[in-house]
Amino acid sequence: MALTESNPFPIGSIAPDFILPDSVSGQTLSLKELKSEKATVIMFICNHCPYVKHINIGLVALAAQYIKLGVSFIAISSNDVSRYPDDSPAQMKLTAKANNYSFPYLYDENQEVAKAYDAACTPEFYVFDGNLALTYHGQMDDSRPSSHTPVTGIDLAGALDLTLDGKPVEGIQKPGIGCGIKWK
Repeated sequence: MALTESNPFPIGSIAPDFILPDSVSGQTLSLKELKSEKATVIMFICNHCPYVKHINIGLVALAAQYIKLGVSFIAISSNDVSRYPDDSPAQMKLTAKANNYSFPYLYDENQEVAKAYDAACTPEFYVFDGNLALTYHGQMDDSRPSSHTPVTGIDLAGALDLTLDGKPVEGIQKPGIGCGIKWK
């Protein structure tokens, strides 16, 4: 697995709009209907990436905590399923159910959404305020497979706390690190 770091995405950027199918419900959902008036987390993940697998339990716990506070979480997989069939929508549905995802898990088949967000890796997190302006982009925390560093979600949680308080997220913009998105 090649280690890939996220690309810069300017703070204050407005979230690019999208309409994508949800692998769990089968519905087509848009950013406009999924976003929160408080904060929205958009995350690029996939099924097969060991970095995503490593954080799944912590991610589900963190999402449950912040969903109660009115934060919206949206997961997107943009990988080429012809080369990575474990990332197919049918497998995404199984992964979401097995991990108890409390958020939609959308499939970006033509990879246009990943390109609009300049996404590069999985997992990669974007936090937007109630106006869909970017406040944080990067990692969940410093934990990596085999690092012996516990999954805490400290960077993502810290960004969410500041965003919910209407304060700037300064000093914790750490790039996401993981598997590169599998481009067509």
